[in-house]
Amino acid sequence: MSFAQRLRSLIGEESISGFARRVDLSEALIRKYLNGSEPSLQKANQIAVKANCSLEWLATGCGYLYRQAEVVDKEALAAAWEHVAGLPFEGVRAEELIKVLAGYQFLRSHKKTDGFLDIQAMATFLSVARQREPV
Repeated sequence: MSFAQRLRSLIGEESISGFARRVDLSEALIRKYLNGSEPSLQKANQIAVKANCSLEWLATGCGYLYRQAEVVDKEALAAAWEHVAGLPFEGVRAEELIKVLAGYQFLRSHKKTDGFLDIQAMATFLSVARQREPV
């Protein structure tokens, strides 16, 4: 898979212009990359950081698509929940809480300097990111 194909996969259903805004690059530059041009390391890293993507995956296709910052450690969450709430951590509410935390972490780490919260980007992330199972 080429860089252009990985970038197309990362963009997914999002518009190219919307993705370009999200990663703070021009739409023309993103289209150039989609047409086969290779970005500098600095630009590839900028795309990876802003799109919550692993630079390794974006550059080579190896490793994980998404960075691990937004993956919720279910074992740690369950222990904290049971300690604070005094209730077992199970069922549908547990999965909802995991999604809330992952969404919160995504929004917190992608908040713009003007305070803009990109809810659509969070929704895209949550729809494709897989939660890591506890060991």
